Amino acid sequence: MRLQEFPRHPLTFGPSPVHRLDRLTRHLGGAEIWAKREDVSSGLAFGGNKIRKLEYIVPDVLAQGADTLVSIGGVQSNHTRQVAAVAAHLGLRCRLVQERWVDWDDPVGDRVGNILLSRIMGADVRLDPAGFDIGIRSSWEEAIREVEEAGGRPYGIPAGASEHPLGGLGFANWAFEVAEQERQLGVTFDTIVVCTVTGSTHAGMIAGFAALQEATGGPERRVLGIDASATLEQTRDQVARIARNTARLIELGRDLRDDEITVLEGWAGDRYGIPVASTVEAIRLSGRLEGVILDPVYEGKSMAGLVDLVASGEIPRDATVLFAHLGGQPALNAYSGVFD
Repeated sequence: MRLQEFPRHPLTFGPSPVHRLDRLTRHLGGAEIWAKREDVSSGLAFGGNKIRKLEYIVPDVLAQGADTLVSIGGVQSNHTRQVAAVAAHLGLRCRLVQERWVDWDDPVGDRVGNILLSRIMGADVRLDPAGFDIGIRSSWEEAIREVEEAGGRPYGIPAGASEHPLGGLGFANWAFEVAEQERQLGVTFDTIVVCTVTGSTHAGMIAGFAALQEATGGPERRVLGIDASATLEQTRDQVARIARNTARLIELGRDLRDDEITVLEGWAGDRYGIPVASTVEAIRLSGRLEGVILDPVYEGKSMAGLVDLVASGEIPRDATVLFAHLGGQPALNAYSGVFD
């Protein structure tokens, strides 16, 4: 298994913390619920799951002698905020394309939260009216060309770092980190719940846990991706493709089975980025019971999925569940009207 052979540039404090959600567990009256906190994993601009991916991409950035990171996301993209933070940390320039992925008319939506933080960190932020879609974006390719034409040396990082060939490695490594924390805590997580949109966080976990099982003979785990894209088939296809690519990179030694790749619908609503009633209730529930803040685009939806899956028995009462908290809370600033 080749994962340890890939160069990694440390950007986190170390393993992200894991803790039991006691009050939520009692409230749901079913499975034992824990959380692993990517939102407090790094000192770079409030952290988040993309920092782990960037740890494996930065060595290639430095090897290529790039002077400008070029990336893309929605107006309130967590990913672009983390790219801006890494660029500032490394002393590089940063060019960001912020498309209108979310049809949400908050009067200060393009001036608060993630996009504000990116501007504070010195990123060159350009707004674009294009709507949401998964995959390579022409506006991002144009931004790369513009940096080149201006004499810069750009390094392109696609949305969520998901289409990057190394985009799944950070969360493949996360699986092995979880296993070590299980050993220390004396617990085994049989079910992982994670939000999925552009796919490489979820995909990396799938490949990583498969490699862990092959390497140690330990238990197989269910990695349940909760779709928040509202483009379900595209997301399923992308998760499967990235998971299989990551499995090949780390030399898993077998093909991933279809039943290892699970993307569940029911909590995304009709459009990406729009919180629905279950999203808001999940955010309030987590805040009220645990003091843990979730966001309305990703974690509010994956927590809504977790709550319903426990209530329905799809996640059985004897399960031990790890909820992947991927960060994203700065986006709450653009959704204040939801919580009036």
